[in-house]
Amino acid sequence: MSQWNQVQQLEIKFLEQVDQFYDDNFPMEIRHLLAQWIENQDWEAASNNETMATILLQNLLIQLDEQLGRVSKEKNLLLIHNLKRIRKVLQGKFHGNPMHVAVVISNCLREERRILAAANMPIQGPLEKSLQSSSVSERQRNVEHKVAAIKNSVQMTEQDTKYLEDLQDEFDYRYKTIQTMDQGDKNNALMNQEVLTLQEMLNSLDFKRKEALSKITQIVNETDLLMNSMLMEELQDWKRRQQIACIGGPLHNGLDQLQNCFTLLAESLFQLRRQLEKLEEQSTKMTYEGDPIPMQRAHLLERVTFLIYNLFKNSFVVERQPCMPTHPQRPMVLKTLIQFTVKLRLLIKLPELNYQVKVKASIDKNVSTLSNRRFVLCGTHVKAMSIEESSNGSLSVEFRHLQPKEMKSSAGGKGNEGCHMVTEELHSITFETQICLYRLTIDLETSSLPVVMISNVSQLPNAWASIIWYNVSTNDSQNLVFFNNPPSATLSQLLEVMSWQFSSYVGRGLNSDQLNMLAEKLTVQSSYNDGHLTWAKFCKEHLPGKSFTFWTWLEAILDLIKKHILPLWIDGYVMGFVSKEKERLLLKDKMPGTFLLRFSESHLGGITFTWVDHSENGEVRFHSVEPYNKGRLSALPFADILRDYKFQDQQKGGTKVMFHLFLYPFQQSEVIQLSHVLHQIFFPCLQAYMRC
Repeated sequence: MSQWNQVQQLEIKFLEQVDQFYDDNFPMEIRHLLAQWIENQDWEAASNNETMATILLQNLLIQLDEQLGRVSKEKNLLLIHNLKRIRKVLQGKFHGNPMHVAVVISNCLREERRILAAANMPIQGPLEKSLQSSSVSERQRNVEHKVAAIKNSVQMTEQDTKYLEDLQDEFDYRYKTIQTMDQGDKNNALMNQEVLTLQEMLNSLDFKRKEALSKITQIVNETDLLMNSMLMEELQDWKRRQQIACIGGPLHNGLDQLQNCFTLLAESLFQLRRQLEKLEEQSTKMTYEGDPIPMQRAHLLERVTFLIYNLFKNSFVVERQPCMPTHPQRPMVLKTLIQFTVKLRLLIKLPELNYQVKVKASIDKNVSTLSNRRFVLCGTHVKAMSIEESSNGSLSVEFRHLQPKEMKSSAGGKGNEGCHMVTEELHSITFETQICLYRLTIDLETSSLPVVMISNVSQLPNAWASIIWYNVSTNDSQNLVFFNNPPSATLSQLLEVMSWQFSSYVGRGLNSDQLNMLAEKLTVQSSYNDGHLTWAKFCKEHLPGKSFTFWTWLEAILDLIKKHILPLWIDGYVMGFVSKEKERLLLKDKMPGTFLLRFSESHLGGITFTWVDHSENGEVRFHSVEPYNKGRLSALPFADILRDYKFQDQQKGGTKVMFHLFLYPFQQSEVIQLSHVLHQIFFPCLQAYMRC
């Protein structure tokens, strides 16, 4: 079954996650119509090879043309229109940058695999449970309800203000009419009645002014309370979900809902501001002793203006954290002189701001006291926000061509470029802009999550470990001195994140048995539900009796899976994380020839297999091979190694093919025939099992 067919069979909550990452860059219509062809191309390799990416883009357009020809015969007018539009957009957007389309499609396919893996791994850890709590969802619904109520209340006060204006115009007309009357007419009964009417109108006018100001005060109080409690909590939760998603966690969403709330509140506050200005105009035209407008309006206007400032300052967010397109699964790790992308959004969407808000990017703006090393950003570091920049019509800006460069030392010598960089040293990318709107000038500033700078790609694994540890351990978005005294992390949370690394990077997370093995390796204990782990234990100290750290060992396994055994891992045929002791317990009662695949604990990036056999007297024997590492697997595919492996039985003196028997499963209780598994995945002409 194709990957796309599997995606379409997911539950609605997973389908909603899939919907999040398909937009005009790669429309879902194309994914659906060209599903099999798309999955048969190596988009990841093309993302780093311009020639290959150019060919794939040309072939993609050819495939689209063929689909256009097919639907034209069917006279499907709507689909014809959409395909023509999509083809034009793709050709215009990616013609000068074909590698970008390869990156986009590669990312979408990887996210699909990640969601499929999550759907098949229903176990949730503490971090994921905390992000999906029912109380958070309930608060979001309450925020949306309260924002809608405030908007409705502002509309009502708008009507009150208009009624006040009409009432005052009528009073002014009647008053001027009396003023123009002759002195004799002013003493008659009709005149006296008119004066009484004017007095009643003035009383009503005073009451309505007080009532309008009271309603505005109530709205301001409700808005203040909503903004400083529920709305800001919702925004902080979104930022925390973004942190977790950046290190492989569940896809985060909710920014569109936040934008709707921020925009409605902004519109309401500006409307209140205009109402207060109208009240001032009315008071200027006509005032009286005890007039409430001069006494209350200035204070209310000050509060409304402050709320507008506060709302705008919190609405400026980093929608997509800094990331090198060549390493999409390792955001916040930046290599000097290599371009990275980052996307900003203003959650207040007002058409009058389109192309009027220019954002300036800088790095290490306030970090001089934290580090002796300084960086500058090369490339276009000033861009205007626009509604056209995003597929959903939000006011955003994406920087695509920024690259960090280390500055020379103040002594005039060369900087540290090319030297070893400390991968626990954190840096900050800052974004500044100024908004001039309705006679208000608002300065905005936001920063990315802390980034780690490297000068060589070999430093990427340790830099990524730093990013993981930071974002697991704190929800502080700007603690640049975090690694001066890094706190310990909860073991259960950390192991959950380890599973996410496998889910996001190689398409399948870890089950509880595999996590138990990792817990034993880290803490020499059989349960991973309790306890803490230090940064040194995770990434600095060597494993007992080994010349490498736990993270180095795990990263090497990820690299091995990605490059050499990805289909086997995704389909669940690699047990991988199992100790030698557990391995023997699993195999000892199985029929001869049953084997399992596991990762080597003594060799970095090695995979081995062990099978069970019985001697002539019935004694159980276990046979293991020397681990295969990336060097050997680069020379010969793992499928060929499995197919051709032979075992020399010294007792019988003959050659015996032991390996084409049975693969020990870790998902099913029954034994799976390896010949059938490999026949489907690797080599169609696999010969049947032979026993000499």
